[in-house]
Amino acid sequence: MAVPVRAPRPVRRPRRFELRATAVYFVLLAVLLTLVGTVARTAAAAAERRPAWAVALALVAAGAVVAGRRGGRRISAARLARRAAAALDEATMTAVEVLDAPSPAPSPASAPAPDPAAEPPAGRDGTERTLLLVDPRDPFDSVAPVEQAVVDTEEIAYEALDPDEFEQAIADLCRRDGCRDVDVVGGAGDLGADVVARTPDGRLVVIQCKRYCDANRVGSQDMQRFGGTCYTVHGADVAVVVTTSDFTGPALEYAGQCGIVCIDGRDLLRWQEGGGPRPWEHEFPAGQETLSEG
Repeated sequence: MAVPVRAPRPVRRPRRFELRATAVYFVLLAVLLTLVGTVARTAAAAAERRPAWAVALALVAAGAVVAGRRGGRRISAARLARRAAAALDEATMTAVEVLDAPSPAPSPASAPAPDPAAEPPAGRDGTERTLLLVDPRDPFDSVAPVEQAVVDTEEIAYEALDPDEFEQAIADLCRRDGCRDVDVVGGAGDLGADVVARTPDGRLVVIQCKRYCDANRVGSQDMQRFGGTCYTVHGADVAVVVTTSDFTGPALEYAGQCGIVCIDGRDLLRWQEGGGPRPWEHEFPAGQETLSEG
């Protein structure tokens, strides 16, 4: 009688020890044990709150054990442990393969665009380098210099200024129009001179500033006091009275006799806007003599 020969079991070669695989194995094992403990803790808490459910579950478990034994299949704790270990081992190897897989190289379309506001890269010596945007197709292309914008003189509400600010504003107009050696000399003992300057052609301009309201006009007495000092004391080539309001008739008559240029509020606005002649460019009517010429 021939005895059947059992097929030899395949001999599993021992797997080489790998630190990463072992670490992943224990991490998965810890997760599995944590889940088992959580389930057990939840079942215990449910049994405390609802004892009837616990009795029912125990009876169901006992019936399952009895049925398994009657069917000839014995529940083996060792077999369950081996199956769980094999499944855990497979999960470990899958995780290691995923970690070892090379990451895909970024495509050129997904590469980040350079930020023009970023700081320029530094050279080998640590100094910063300036990046010039030049058209590579034109070797003679260069960075064009930025043209300086022409800034117009800002319109000023001269009536809202105090006397000192008004004198400074008139001095700024003289500087804007090319005068040299502009100086604000107004104050106590100024003898009628508030601003003195040299015109572009070298003449001395002496200006008296009267910041008056519309109802207060420059009278003949103010004009006579200035006319007595502008030429004889200050040696003016051009004498000017500038006001934010207007002049009385006698004041204009005296100014015409002495050759004093009168700039009222309207003339001041035209001077500020550049639409009228500058005070030292004023022309008197033909035949009118001035005190300086006499």
